[in-house]
Amino acid sequence: MTDIPSTTPAASKHTPWNKGKIVGAKPPLRLKHVWSIRTKLQVEGRIRDLALFNIAIDSKLRGCDVVALKVVDVAPSGYAVDRATVRQKKTGRPVKFELTESTRQAIDDYLRVTGRNSGEYLFTGLRRTGHMTTRQDARLLSHWIADVGLDPHLFGTHSLRRTNATLIYHRTGNLRAVQLLLGHTKIESAVRYLGIEVDDALAIAEQVDV
Repeated sequence: MTDIPSTTPAASKHTPWNKGKIVGAKPPLRLKHVWSIRTKLQVEGRIRDLALFNIAIDSKLRGCDVVALKVVDVAPSGYAVDRATVRQKKTGRPVKFELTESTRQAIDDYLRVTGRNSGEYLFTGLRRTGHMTTRQDARLLSHWIADVGLDPHLFGTHSLRRTNATLIYHRTGNLRAVQLLLGHTKIESAVRYLGIEVDDALAIAEQVDV
């Protein structure tokens, strides 16, 4: 009797890209985590990392925009400014943000040590001919997260973008302000980004005049 070949396809040996990985939106850092990382970087004298971390938190920019910052964007006269404006790579729209005193101090310390001029990238890559890559940025973040006892797989560079925005929303309930600070064109985008209920968010937004 002749064997009839099976019509069932052989099992694929291809490993899914997300096997063993945590997918989905990365959560923001809690305030205590921000201060733990900041304090550790200060104590260890990691000047560049402290400036990078602080700017990422304050600016609420995407990682690709943080690493592409030039000195002129945040310190046009050689010293960090109170407020800066950066055009986002993804949307092409400008977004404004405030630099806190601790961030300005970190930037000034970093510039004093590196001696970068206004036309240079703030955070250079390994070859110093261009800016730091998003992959380098993500690796640094993983180290910072692990150093304070957190699981680096649970957080990503978007966690830094979401951290300040989430704190502002929880303290004020002002969704419109968060939308502007994140540079979102639609309020619904801010709603999804913060992971809040649509009805709750719109009810709050209707009570706020901007």
